Amino acid sequence: MQVTAPSLAALPGIRHAFFTRQGGVSSGIYGSLNAGLGSNDSQDNVRENRRRMAESLGVTADALISCFQIHSPDVVVADRPHAGGDRPRADAVVSATPGIACGVATADCGPVLFADPRAGVVGAAHAGWKGALSGVLEATIGAMEGLGARRGSMVAAIGPLIRQPSYEVGDAFVAQFTAADAGHARFFVPGKPGHAQFDLPGFIAHRLAAAGITAIEDLGLDTYADGERFFSYRRATHRKEPDYGRHIAAITLAG
Repeated sequence: MQVTAPSLAALPGIRHAFFTRQGGVSSGIYGSLNAGLGSNDSQDNVRENRRRMAESLGVTADALISCFQIHSPDVVVADRPHAGGDRPRADAVVSATPGIACGVATADCGPVLFADPRAGVVGAAHAGWKGALSGVLEATIGAMEGLGARRGSMVAAIGPLIRQPSYEVGDAFVAQFTAADAGHARFFVPGKPGHAQFDLPGFIAHRLAAAGITAIEDLGLDTYADGERFFSYRRATHRKEPDYGRHIAAITLAG
């Protein structure tokens, strides 16, 4: 049902999980632990799946906080259970409140979980290429500092995401990155003519390190290649499937 990062699991008072697609009630292309509130899956199934995730983290279902994600650098601070209604439009959640789980949904993009156990602050960021390039990781770190964390004390873990052998991009994509910084060329290797293979986890780790995070763990898991355990937007697209499931990665201060 979930994988964990040893670096986070070793921290006192912290619970976390990178949930897989296994252990839920959904069926078909959503089988089985689909957490996608924006998917076309039965919303009753999605709610039950999210309840199971929350339970495994030791929080109530309404305390598993995730956003309406828009591939932005925007961050929200969560200090209470979700009261219903529309979810905030953002791509990261941070909290210093025990019993609140900061969550992000992914299906190839990079889930990054953060913790400063000394300060009692946690966070979760949805780092696809757009968010990572526009600063969602740095914004998450800054928001955690606003709650009393120190970046020198933070631990960050990069969960299951699409990895370089599976991530083909076009020359225009490469140009967008190298226009921002010529040094970004090192995150690409040649592919077929007019294409390259992008190292998203390498880019995420680079941004984290440049922001002053020294404790960075990459779980090394590829969502595209491991269809038994993980959903993948790109794999679903290649198979011409009508939709795809989403995972949750979440972290909480034990109440």
